[in-house]
Amino acid sequence: MVGPTGIERHPDIAELRQTYDRAGSTAPAQVLEGLSFLAGLYLALSPWIVGFFRFPGLTISNLITGLVISALALGLASAFGRTYGMGWLIPLLGVWALVSPWVVRGGGEATTSTVWNNVVTGIVIFALGAAALGMAQVYRRHERGERSGHRLGNW
Repeated sequence: MVGPTGIERHPDIAELRQTYDRAGSTAPAQVLEGLSFLAGLYLALSPWIVGFFRFPGLTISNLITGLVISALALGLASAFGRTYGMGWLIPLLGVWALVSPWVVRGGGEATTSTVWNNVVTGIVIFALGAAALGMAQVYRRHERGERSGHRLGNW
């Protein structure tokens, strides 16, 4: 097994990973990541749940985006110290889910159900991802002893 080399051995990197691992292991963070996983799973399955699978472009977009969100949420929940750098993708993918009915036109015009499904799911995914990023920042400030005025969980 090859050990870490270069910058990975730097004590600040190790400390930062440990800080983010502690932030990711708190109950509020685990709930947010679990909800993000479920929201991503719903987005992936929504063409069949809501019934707009006859729009192949939007179906494929929702399937891929939802699976990526679920995979990211699992990664963040299990190893936040190593994956926090990709955490910004979840809010970005939430925005994509929100605008995709107007951007992806493969197979025809988006219906009311497709638009509402993606708008609501996109907003939920964006909010969950932004909240997870915000919690990590608040926790990091707390670890450094800075006053943030926020109190999350048992920090």
